[in-house]
Amino acid sequence: MRQIAVYGKGGIGKSTTTQNTVAGLSQAGYKCMIVGCDPKADATRLILHAKAQTTVMDLARERGTVEDLEVNEVLLTGFNNIRCAESGGPEPGVGCAGRGVITAINFLEENGAYDADTDFVFYDVLGDVVCGGFAMPMREGKAKEIYIVTSGEMMAMYAANNISRGILKYAHSGGVRLGGLICNSRKTDKEYELISELAKKLGTQLIHFVPRDNQVQRAELRRMTVIEYSPEHPQADEYRTLAKKIADNRDLVIPTPISMDELEQLLMDFGIMESEAAAA
Repeated sequence: MRQIAVYGKGGIGKSTTTQNTVAGLSQAGYKCMIVGCDPKADATRLILHAKAQTTVMDLARERGTVEDLEVNEVLLTGFNNIRCAESGGPEPGVGCAGRGVITAINFLEENGAYDADTDFVFYDVLGDVVCGGFAMPMREGKAKEIYIVTSGEMMAMYAANNISRGILKYAHSGGVRLGGLICNSRKTDKEYELISELAKKLGTQLIHFVPRDNQVQRAELRRMTVIEYSPEHPQADEYRTLAKKIADNRDLVIPTPISMDELEQLLMDFGIMESEAAAA
């Protein structure tokens, strides 16, 4: 069983990319599971065709303790037999959401959610946070593979570099490795070349460039993945290609994060950001 965590800047399209990729893996014959690690509980909505799944922490609050839950209450089956769970989090402004991730993963493990014949478990992790509970998939060796969703926008690249620092921190204690960058295109200038170079500097690969296409939004409005909504569309093939690349990937590395100065220099080299001399 391969346990994979997907990180990236908030709003980068991480959950959409993860769900479409897992749909592609399931179509290829793999038995898959998604564990949402975000209080918004939106990591499984396209697979389950639902607004939001009942979360482990929601039910734990209702019952008073997680020990009173049954695994079938929080582990649901959606498109193509993909199993889905959401950790949830505390009430807004109260407590630590990261603890919900820890509680949920431990509960699922202890109650047999991870079948012996499961091929892939994907953890869809909140934003670019790599500390505390949100780092648990990498910190405790739950997920041995990390993929970072990014784009040619500066803050998305900054987040990718920052997440690489977190991977480096836990690489030796948890055995976690970076599998590559996924560029979820925003159609910025020289985006493919820029993210390819960022990947090279981080010591990893651009595992796939996902082009921007309005079919993704059309499918999301119907709470479906592109693969289910329009399986013959070219965008569905992009996600199938990404799924195959992840399934076949064995190029797992300890990343080499760069400094902020190096990141800004990279943007200047590609003409995205003006140098101080040019700006003057």
